[in-house]
Amino acid sequence: MSATADAVDCDVHNAVPRLSALFPFLPDSWVDYCRETGVEGFDPAFYPPGAPLSARPGSRAGEGPPGSDPDVVRAHVLDGAGARYAILNCLYAVQALHNPDWAASMARALNDWQAATWLAADTRFRASIVVSTRDPHAAAQEIERRAGRGFVQVLLPASAPAPLGQRSYWPIYAAAEAADVPVALHPGVGGANPLSPVGWPSHYIEDYACAALTLQSQITSMVAEGVFAAHPGLQVVLLESGVTWLPSLMWRFDKNWKALRREVPWVERPPSHVIREHVLLSTTPFDAPPAIDRAWVDRFLTQLGSVRMLLHAGDYPHWHHGDAPTALLEQLSPAERELVLHGNAARVYRLPEEIGCARGH
Repeated sequence: MSATADAVDCDVHNAVPRLSALFPFLPDSWVDYCRETGVEGFDPAFYPPGAPLSARPGSRAGEGPPGSDPDVVRAHVLDGAGARYAILNCLYAVQALHNPDWAASMARALNDWQAATWLAADTRFRASIVVSTRDPHAAAQEIERRAGRGFVQVLLPASAPAPLGQRSYWPIYAAAEAADVPVALHPGVGGANPLSPVGWPSHYIEDYACAALTLQSQITSMVAEGVFAAHPGLQVVLLESGVTWLPSLMWRFDKNWKALRREVPWVERPPSHVIREHVLLSTTPFDAPPAIDRAWVDRFLTQLGSVRMLLHAGDYPHWHHGDAPTALLEQLSPAERELVLHGNAARVYRLPEEIGCARGH
């Protein structure tokens, strides 16, 4: 049995094979609009098709992009790797559309396609609800429509038209809290702003290496703007951007809060306390030194605050050429490993009780 057998893989990327696959789920007027505009699709540009890290060997099926065939994903993630459940995060970039009605319709069609093509294909798949932040009220309606029945979280691109803590986005968080599903932030462009906080870079490697900076900005915004004070039941999952940067951010955030807390009176506790209560992070890619031992893991977990904040993830079909997540698992105690592999995910995603045995730890 592998080290990840029976795990919940919290970051699996299913892909749309071609734009026409969504046409059966779109109103005729939007199908005509797509054809008349000549758009060929919304495949994310932040995973170049030819880049080695964009696709693991064998993840392509026919002419479709990596991750577009449910049978291939099932074989690699569920059957081959032994994961008990796979949380699907579809990065088809409909959120980047400036037309709010078109973006909302494309997101709705994308969710219906996921239900018909992926959730119906295997009961071990769970999906994320794709919404557009262009119209937060429409996004809230889509969350209300789709939450449950296989959809276990809301997916937002980390780069949005404005910081995600701002109150215009709060209908999304109210709907997620009411539906008891977390909101996941994943690197990606959902507006005119770049992934970099300082502007558009010249090279792809800059975008990829600095992906965590956008998530740092967004979680800082959500805490400072009072999202968690207004929505105390909300959980946020940070995907595919490392984890070891969070302790230093929390330290600086706490330090500045002590001097400036009058500016944000709704933040009644140190920001680190709020983050530890409401935020979880995926372990791939795991930004660790080349070799880690138990002493290093103890320091990291002490600084982070709790092993209950970590979620196992494979990031299929992307390829990070590293074994740091496995090295982390090998250094954890059996109880800690159980939490990371499935206990924490069972709690946050409300998965069936047979994988929730770690809840009592």
